[in-house]
Parts: sequence; structure tokens; C-alpha cells
Amino acid sequence: MTALLDTGFLLAVLDTDDVLHPICSQALQLETKPILPDIVLPELAYMVLRELGYPVLITFLQALQRGELPIEKFTSQDLTRTTEILGKYADSRVDFVDCAIVAMAERLNIQHILTVDQRHFQLFRPKHCPYFIIHP
Repeated sequence: MTALLDTGFLLAVLDTDDVLHPICSQALQLETKPILPDIVLPELAYMVLRELGYPVLITFLQALQRGELPIEKFTSQDLTRTTEILGKYADSRVDFVDCAIVAMAERLNIQHILTVDQRHFQLFRPKHCPYFIIHP
């Protein structure tokens, strides 16, 4: 299966002290085609630097440079759809990156999301499928 990766999920994978680290790490290992939306990187880098420091961020970025995780680029089409999604779910206080992941999932026809943000991703009703399948 192919799945898009969310920020909080990756933070839990990188943070060995996180209570969700074991289950998130296992979910990532079991995922056959994980895809990292590039729009996640700035938010993730900020959180990793704040909570885990430079060595963890540098190690992660080096893994990306080695191609250990495919990266998908956010497009202008995704931006248009992200704006629509933000407007539709504004009352729920969804964030930009979550909406961007939804837009990318729609464009790529992906139903699986690796996230720890159950609340928002259960709320979304994507155009390409009835609902998202959320892991872990």
C-alpha cells in the first residue's frame, strides 16, 4: 500500500522517548510505499530542532538525501485545493499541512495516511474516496 506521512507521525518515529515511537516505527517499517510530502519538512524540521536537536535532524536529512524515503512535491494544483479545504474545515481549526496532505492524497489517489492526528484526518472527506485509512 502507498501512504502519505504526516508531521506528528514522523516526529514520533524520530523521538525514541515518545510514547508513540514503537507503534509509529513499526507502522513505518510495515509500510511498503511511504511517501513524504515535501510540505511536511519545514514543520518537521522546526519541531525536531526544538524537541530533539540538530543531530537528529541532520541524521534524518541525510537519510532523505540517500533516498531512504521518497519525497513528493507540493504543486500549485495542491495549493488551490489546500485553500479550498482550509475554507471548508476552518471551523474545525485544521492546519495548513494537514490540508496540504489531503490535497496531495487526492491528486495521487492515496487513501492511507500515517498520522497521529486521528481527529483531523477522520474529519476530512476527500474527493477520491469515502474516507482516509489512518495508521497506526
